Amino acid sequence: MKRRNFVGLTGLAAGALFLPAFPSLGGTPVDPARLLEPGLDVAQKKRLADAGLNAARAAGASYADVRIGRYLNQSIFTREKQVQNLASGESFGAGVRVLAGGTWGFAATNNVSEAGLAKAAQLAVQTAKANSKVQKEQVRLAPQKGYGEVSWKTPIQQNAFEVPIAQKVELLLAANAAALANGASFVNSSLFQINEQKYFASTDGSYIDQDVHRIWPTFSVTAIDKATGKFRSRDALSAPMGLGYEYLTPKAADQVAGAAGTGLVGYRNSYDILADAALAAKQVKEKLTAKSVVPGKYDLVLEPNHLGLTIHESVGHPLELDRVLGYEANYAGTSFATLEWKAKGLPYGSKVVNIVADKLQPGSLGAVGYDDEGVKTKRWDLIKEGRLVDYEKIRDQAHIVGQTESDGCCYADSWDSVQFQRMPNVSLQPGKAKLSVDELIKNVDKGIYIAGRGSYSIDQQRYNFQFGGQVFYAIEKGKITEMLEDVAYQANTQEFWNSCAATCDESDYRLFGSFFDGKGQPSQASAVSHGSATTRFNGVNVINTARKIG
Repeated sequence: MKRRNFVGLTGLAAGALFLPAFPSLGGTPVDPARLLEPGLDVAQKKRLADAGLNAARAAGASYADVRIGRYLNQSIFTREKQVQNLASGESFGAGVRVLAGGTWGFAATNNVSEAGLAKAAQLAVQTAKANSKVQKEQVRLAPQKGYGEVSWKTPIQQNAFEVPIAQKVELLLAANAAALANGASFVNSSLFQINEQKYFASTDGSYIDQDVHRIWPTFSVTAIDKATGKFRSRDALSAPMGLGYEYLTPKAADQVAGAAGTGLVGYRNSYDILADAALAAKQVKEKLTAKSVVPGKYDLVLEPNHLGLTIHESVGHPLELDRVLGYEANYAGTSFATLEWKAKGLPYGSKVVNIVADKLQPGSLGAVGYDDEGVKTKRWDLIKEGRLVDYEKIRDQAHIVGQTESDGCCYADSWDSVQFQRMPNVSLQPGKAKLSVDELIKNVDKGIYIAGRGSYSIDQQRYNFQFGGQVFYAIEKGKITEMLEDVAYQANTQEFWNSCAATCDESDYRLFGSFFDGKGQPSQASAVSHGSATTRFNGVNVINTARKIG
């Protein structure tokens, strides 16, 4: 699925969302039972990979890697009391990337045989040699030791593909029923499940077998005032996660209370879709009569499901080194946080702001053992006490910033896509001192509490932006008073993060996720999480988004 298609998908309140012919997330449509069939065993994969590596060397490659991938997905869509669509897909093939003449070459094939891999490797080398004639500077790879034969698997408790479809449909319809019983006029719900079975081998001596799982339950609830025709919606406060079906078995220990007076509940490693759907219905009815915000300067208290999107757009993307270097300028923009900007030591945020990149975080979408260049993943600092200290980079970028190793954040969304630098999990660290959400709010005289991700806009340099949300509550003299509507805040990245005044402690920390983050030409989608605790930003400009006609 391309990003432009997903934009339509996430607009759940549009009404005509889940058409019966809605496609799967990619690959060839298959019978759901096929998703449970075992793929090639490790010995077969190694033999095939060696055929590709040996052919690449023989053709003149100085380096080569092979990725054999089986990508499985299943999507279920419902509306009110009926199933709208169910789609299962499988994609299987191999990609070969080589360095020859100091230049990259890539070829992919769905003929996963020794002859097929050898032919793809030869084509990749031919491509690299042709490209080398116009290459101005040779590719320089950071050194990488081989790991031999290793494996990694998402530590799931229950494979979502093994759960009967009828059981998953029953849960979604029960969530719809909970919303309708609490006053919703319309409700859509869906469940996305992905399994990437990936094998990586390289001339460095690595043979890495990985089994990656992701899941995302979501919905949108709408209430209509029939007398006026006015309607309001609220999406699920779930986060897509790197977990199995156990995520949909709610556990009390995983729930975190939102601000007193909102009724909101945050979720960590499990999610109660029934309770959230019921609450959403009550909140959309309240939104129909909520007071429209008065524009002005407010202290904002942002909960993690909302703040994650702001982190994604104003920190995650601008610190991708390829964007910083201008490689993405034609498609997705550049970055204000250039190498020159960093050298000046300008403050990215206040001293409260500590942001890390982390490909190890359990339950996160970006968690893997090794990236798609065979680099073991890690955690590293991006912003420390408000200062930018590092970027996100891969093997052929490290030397540009004077470093000698990759950060392990290279990824391709399919066997027929070439791997390139992608955003790792990027998270704001919680405060070290004990601080609850209500204690954070006590210090706010005039503010707004915002939960859930909404519409947003940000410029090509990831500097000037505007963010909305799902629900908004007024804060007066340290307490939540009433629901608000038509809220969005505007700032630039430096101004916003320098207004960061305090963040709650570890007990409030949880993840937000982006299941389909688009980048590159041709476009690829990746999945990434962003963690934070509820955080306060002082004196942020708030606008009223209501449109006046006439």
